Amino acid sequence: MLKGIAVNILQDIVSSAFVTPCLAERGFQLQEEAVHRVSQSSTYTEAGPGLGGALLTPKGTLTVEQIYQDRDQFAKLVREVAAPDVGRMGIEILSFTIKDVYDKVDYLSSLGKTQTAAVRRDADIGVAEAERDAGIREAECKKEMLDVKFMADTKIADSRRAFELQKAAFTEEVNIKTAEAQLAYELQSAREQQKIRQEEIEIEVVQRKKQIDVEEKEIIRMEKELIATVKRPAEAEAYRIQQIAEGEKVKQVLLAQAEADKIRKIGEAEAFVIEAIGMAEAERMKLKAEALQKYGDAAQLALVLDALPEIAAKVAAPLSKVDEIVILSGESSDKMSEVNRLLAEIPASVRAITGVDLTKIPLIQKVTGAQA
Repeated sequence: MLKGIAVNILQDIVSSAFVTPCLAERGFQLQEEAVHRVSQSSTYTEAGPGLGGALLTPKGTLTVEQIYQDRDQFAKLVREVAAPDVGRMGIEILSFTIKDVYDKVDYLSSLGKTQTAAVRRDADIGVAEAERDAGIREAECKKEMLDVKFMADTKIADSRRAFELQKAAFTEEVNIKTAEAQLAYELQSAREQQKIRQEEIEIEVVQRKKQIDVEEKEIIRMEKELIATVKRPAEAEAYRIQQIAEGEKVKQVLLAQAEADKIRKIGEAEAFVIEAIGMAEAERMKLKAEALQKYGDAAQLALVLDALPEIAAKVAAPLSKVDEIVILSGESSDKMSEVNRLLAEIPASVRAITGVDLTKIPLIQKVTGAQA
């Protein structure tokens, strides 16, 4: 069922002479008041008079859904179809509007519900899609934020690591410089100590030289005293003993040989012990000599002079057990030569025990040269 509102006006109202005859030809007897009433707004239905029939013509070309959904298009078609018809009646359609479209079986209302449901569905879908897009965008924003944060944290960590590496490099450089300074100080201190020790050794050498000079003079004095007090009286006493002991010469010789063998055996055993001790001492002195090698001949001389009293004591130790020494020689023999021979054997003994050649020492060469 269609209901429409039309605003009509009689054409050429002012020329009523034209309108009235025209209407009269169609069997209408209208008064001027009727013209005004006809020109007012009227409501038409498809079953009613006037434009009602005009509503049916466009209706047959459109579907119910098209009429219901596009009323303006339907109204336009009605005006196009009805305008010629009502124009022949002297009426002009100024406007035509579909007021309502309805039916008795609620078909159109069902279409509205379907459309409403579709709109709601589309709205719900739109809301869901919007929420989804918002969630995706929010997640993307969070991801971008985390990426930025991670990049910042990475840069901070890189900067901190670079700082620690640079700090470690600076610390290592400072430690190296400190160690170099400490080493330089220790080296300089060692050089100063070496100089001091060198000067001390030189002082000791000078003192030893003076002491050796005194001892040399004392040796010369003792030699002269020995000649005066021992050699000459001994020669006389030897001649007397030779005359007295001629008969017991063989006996004394045999006893002396036996005693000499005894002493020699004891001496060899003790010499072996002394040699072993001397070798150990020599090794110690060798190490000491290597340590003092940089100090030169003065240190070696000081080392030999320090060892001489001990060597002399060890060499003379076996003789301390001899109660009496008898020297037998001919008239032409020189007792002093025996003493010199014993003294000449001392350097060889010292060299065998300590490895030091006394004959290479200038002072000893001087003494032995004087004796010769």
